[in-house]
Amino acid sequence: MTNPLEPPVRQRGRASLDFLLHFGRGTQGLRGEVEKDIARVVPDPEKLPQDIDQRSKQIEQRLMASPLWRTQALIGEWNARNHGLIAREAFEEVRADLDPVIARYQSQGATTLEPAPEGTEPPAYFEGVNFHRTAGGWEDHEMQGYIHGEIVHRKLVNAFFPGGIFKQRRAVAAMAPREDYKRILDMGASTGHFTQALQETYPEAEITGVDLSLRVLEHAQRIGNAHGWAWKLYQRPAEDTGFADASFDLVASYILLHEIPADVIRRVFAEAFRVLEPGGDMIMSDVTRYADMDKLSVWRADSNARLGGEPYWRESASLDLAEVARAAGFVDVSAQGIYPHVVKGHKPK
Repeated sequence: MTNPLEPPVRQRGRASLDFLLHFGRGTQGLRGEVEKDIARVVPDPEKLPQDIDQRSKQIEQRLMASPLWRTQALIGEWNARNHGLIAREAFEEVRADLDPVIARYQSQGATTLEPAPEGTEPPAYFEGVNFHRTAGGWEDHEMQGYIHGEIVHRKLVNAFFPGGIFKQRRAVAAMAPREDYKRILDMGASTGHFTQALQETYPEAEITGVDLSLRVLEHAQRIGNAHGWAWKLYQRPAEDTGFADASFDLVASYILLHEIPADVIRRVFAEAFRVLEPGGDMIMSDVTRYADMDKLSVWRADSNARLGGEPYWRESASLDLAEVARAAGFVDVSAQGIYPHVVKGHKPK
């Protein structure tokens, strides 16, 4: 499927993005050598402390003697600080060309977007957090949704993601138990990439999406309009959607849960149960559970989450999401997969 919103990056922006990509690929050898140093300072991972903070402190103190590990840490910090800014510069270089395209798909089409009422305060867990270390957060730049969706995700993340992140989203969407649904709720719709996967998998379904960020929802609206879909998008929290009981026959989310605290995750599952009709299905996907990893892998994941601006990753990865689903009332609960970890449940009739 063609993408009418694809950025026509010019020489400088393309060169900057290519540098990021090739810099990342070019350091694979360094990462391999760092793994040898890690194996040297941690000969028996099972003897590492149970407490994750103590484990991280012990490993990183031992690795301070490794110039390779310090170099890798420096590169990681540079990339975390700069990838969003480089993507923003690439956008600004072609903004004059894109403005008419963006305006057209923002205003023309059947996809609607309802912002939160004026004066609505975002939840405390969302306010002031620069997820993914996005400079200024999701709302700082008026086109942050476009920049994140079309440049960071399509140009950078997808290039590094094994098998392609968009292919994975379609695979998750297809894991719902039935072959068709009529009314689907996408919790944490973001820039609409998983919403698109749901729509392509269930083409006859009416799709509704919620997210806390207006900037990302604006880009979801552009995607919906660009493809002629009639999504209904709302700037609302997934744990308190405001929809009537039994409004949907499928509630889904893709990689939302690690962006919210554990108590909010439980409320999201309870809300999914409430808005599902009896006999409806739930499918939630998120990051690899720490329970499925060894101690050293947990340290790597936890360190990368800290570096990448993911304050709630540990809480989410430490939860048993299948138990959370059962506690919310779901039956026939199943959990499978490493990344993403996919939990499915059924609301009894």
